[in-house]
Amino acid sequence: MSQSSYLFTSESVSEGHPDKVCDRISDAILDRFLTTDPINSRLGCETFCTTNRIVIGGEGRCSAPLVKDGKVDADEIEAIARACVKEIGYEQDGFHWETADVQVYLHAQSADIAQGVDAAGNKDEGAGDQGIMFGYACRETDELMPAPIHFSHAILHSLAEARHSGAEPGLGPDSKSQVTLLYENGMPVKATSVVVSTQHGEDLSQEEIREIVRPHVVNVLPDGWMCDEPEFYVNPTGRFVIGGPDGDAGLTGRKIIVDTYGGAAPHGGGAFSGKDPSKVDRSATYAARYLAKNVVAAGLADRCVIQLAYAIGVSKPLSVYIDTQGTGQVEEERLSNVLQEMVDLSPRGIREHLEMNKPIYARTSAYGHFGRAPEADGGFSWERTDLVDGLKSAFGAG
Repeated sequence: MSQSSYLFTSESVSEGHPDKVCDRISDAILDRFLTTDPINSRLGCETFCTTNRIVIGGEGRCSAPLVKDGKVDADEIEAIARACVKEIGYEQDGFHWETADVQVYLHAQSADIAQGVDAAGNKDEGAGDQGIMFGYACRETDELMPAPIHFSHAILHSLAEARHSGAEPGLGPDSKSQVTLLYENGMPVKATSVVVSTQHGEDLSQEEIREIVRPHVVNVLPDGWMCDEPEFYVNPTGRFVIGGPDGDAGLTGRKIIVDTYGGAAPHGGGAFSGKDPSKVDRSATYAARYLAKNVVAAGLADRCVIQLAYAIGVSKPLSVYIDTQGTGQVEEERLSNVLQEMVDLSPRGIREHLEMNKPIYARTSAYGHFGRAPEADGGFSWERTDLVDGLKSAFGAG
């Protein structure tokens, strides 16, 4: 197969997938910290779940009453975890929001980490860790996201809405999707295969589940894009009754490719959920997406990859690398300089520009951190395209 014609596949998992249950709990705890103390809160929270058991650990800093005398309010954290599981929809013998054993091991933040990260005197706030972060945008969808991951998310989100509304009571919370698209001349033209596995009630057959799932796939894909019937796989193992953490253990941060671009762009390796925005694993990855999306939205490139690099305790990025993959209309080094003049890429600068010290993170924990619509309360602020006019002006674009 030539480079002008190829297949590319991405997958997604639902809010009820064991790893996503953990992401949701970790991010809901972060939202609680930021609600209590939006300026000074710091959190690195990991969640593990298995059959009717949830374990939460990590370190954090917040004002009273959530953190008092160096101790985190474990009862409050447990209540948050139970609420998340209830909202997702788990009321099963093997995983139930009310009966699960919840253990909390959150403790106060290390003074050594705080010393390197916090602003003091003439020192600006430093990055919470070293690392490289990537952002990406392309013209494959209206959301400027790669099409395979966009459609994979959309299928599962549609199924979840039907489950929550009661329209499809036979569906369970745990599900996965996988979409393979045919590309011609660098753009997707149709689906060649679609895989959906969804948890379901005991009384539903594989064929019944197939017909429940079908319209959610057909309605998400563009007209005429549906794959051939033999390549439409629904619950290919034949049965998916036991699911969620009762079927497989979950852990925060294990779905980083699902969270970003489905493998269509590089990933620095850092997870997002449970991390406050002083941690550049999260905030700088969001900033890189914000910059890349604005570059493409301004018509300066059809595809754009941006890499940011940081050192722990250092405020400014060590490098800002841009690759427009041969589609750029302007010189990439100048584009890098212009973007850095437009946006302060220090951790503090990113947080202030994108208004990230708000309780806006639980909603990011499923169906992708990117390609979502900006919300009135500041949610998904990194999806705004408010740099477009400035970029066009800087480069004399019409």
